[in-house]
Amino acid sequence: MKSHTARLRRNAAVVGATGVLLGLLFLYPTSTNRTDSPTATTARPGIVRTAPASGEVTVNGSSAGTRYGPVQVQVAIRSHRLVAVTALAYPSSGGRDQEISSFALPRLEREAIVAQSAQIDTVSGATFTSDGYRRSLQSALDAAHLQG
Repeated sequence: MKSHTARLRRNAAVVGATGVLLGLLFLYPTSTNRTDSPTATTARPGIVRTAPASGEVTVNGSSAGTRYGPVQVQVAIRSHRLVAVTALAYPSSGGRDQEISSFALPRLEREAIVAQSAQIDTVSGATFTSDGYRRSLQSALDAAHLQG
């Protein structure tokens, strides 16, 4: 009977400690940037400018909310080809956010230009940023009337 009681106490302690750990993880997120952050500003989506002489159109995508903050891109299109993608807003409030964005955004930009669409791979370790990037990119391409 003694071992049964001891085992029940040990199990209760493990369950209690697990609950405390999970509670702390929810109370103290690893990123301080949130989607409802009052300091997060984004540009107005849609066509920003057209340059008839060069045939270039610049378009802002919609802001895509992610767990760690908004992601918004701006695209440049010339002769119906995607020539540049610039991230206007991205998670950057904490050191880890900045680290992830610094390696993910250039990769996502290169992939988008090569693919000429928003059908690009997720960057490992930057899933939320990649998803937001794709959504914003697709909205910019839609506004420019390009298929993606």
